Amino acid sequence: MKLLFLNGPNLNMLGIREPDIYGRKTYADLEAYIKQFCAENGIEATIFQSNHEGALVDAIQQALGVYDGIVINPAAYTHTSIAILDALKAVALPAVEVHLSDISKREEFRKISYPGMACEKTFAGFGFEGYKMAALYLKERLGK
Repeated sequence: MKLLFLNGPNLNMLGIREPDIYGRKTYADLEAYIKQFCAENGIEATIFQSNHEGALVDAIQQALGVYDGIVINPAAYTHTSIAILDALKAVALPAVEVHLSDISKREEFRKISYPGMACEKTFAGFGFEGYKMAALYLKERLGK
């Protein structure tokens, strides 16, 4: 099974940016965590991070026919990007949304998720563990 893990703006600043909300582990720690649990579970993982909406849209479009599913943390684009929503709908791959923090318990504007409207599930507030939960959900859902 092949999964694409997409991470949006400022996730490259993990460990530096608001550590009381996002934790003290770095983006490199997140990548290592994803690679390790995927290897342990027979999942081929590609991990991509960008601060640019178009790059994320391009990655979603290029996933068609290559990946079995998408795990996406759109970060700030969660609350603004109809383009990412439309890309997810266009490729129609099974997708799961992940957020390190529980966006439902934060500022009002963070409670709306456009990309989430094209995702089968959302795991929010579980830190790095949310990525594992999303991948295992897709593995079970796809029967792989």
